[in-house]
Amino acid sequence: MVVQRYGRRGGAWAVAAALMAGGCSGSVDAEAGGDPTKTVRGVAEVLARAGTSKTSTSMEMAAGGTRVTIRGEGGYDFRRRTGSLQVVLPDAAGAGEHRPITELLAPGALYMKNRGAGVPADKWVRVDTTTLDDGNLITGGATDPAAAAELLRGAQRVTYVGEVDLAGAKVSHYRGVADIAVAARAASPQVRGALAAAAKGFAKDTVPFDAYLDAEGRLRKVRHQFTFANQGRTVAVASTTLLYGFGTPVDVRLPHRKDIYAGKIKV
Repeated sequence: MVVQRYGRRGGAWAVAAALMAGGCSGSVDAEAGGDPTKTVRGVAEVLARAGTSKTSTSMEMAAGGTRVTIRGEGGYDFRRRTGSLQVVLPDAAGAGEHRPITELLAPGALYMKNRGAGVPADKWVRVDTTTLDDGNLITGGATDPAAAAELLRGAQRVTYVGEVDLAGAKVSHYRGVADIAVAARAASPQVRGALAAAAKGFAKDTVPFDAYLDAEGRLRKVRHQFTFANQGRTVAVASTTLLYGFGTPVDVRLPHRKDIYAGKIKV
């Protein structure tokens, strides 16, 4: 299959440009003297025990002097590391929207349908995320929820900010930076390859984050602020992942090989 390489020089920026032409208080751990760094680093295991959830994503970046927001909705299975998202990008003028792109997330792979750029409407594009300079943290216009959580395994300089209300639930707000290389070494095998690629591709090794955990220690919201180089420019991308509806069934069926596009994608 001949697919254009998405990465630091042609990653999320290129994709966007091409497509656009409850419970008790969650602060108990901190108040009891718990280690906020340890708490945040453990969210991936907590989510695996929780199983599945619904998810909403948003990614903000500046393109041509205009701030663009890419949004996604779907569900994720944290045990199987598979998920499905409907991702919407605004058009170049910001006045309308493209047909949603269906994205399937799997260990080491990103599948996209309605990708455009010359890809037939009934075909999927498959991208090996371990070959991406950003490890698919930003390429698809949404951060894989498992990768978002696994990235927190590299959490450092974490502080407990306080208790806040999030969609009617009390959550604990933590702030810090995540070292991508540290996270890659500690990550689950299914995510390790993608994060290892990301550790080499970003302009900065550390990623500032704000994480919000509920009383059960489940990650309910995380906002990462990525920085990458694009044709000599430093580009800032803010990615937010919301998790809710834990236990909701998530059925992800990956496309057959015959349904995967084997041609070249137009730029």
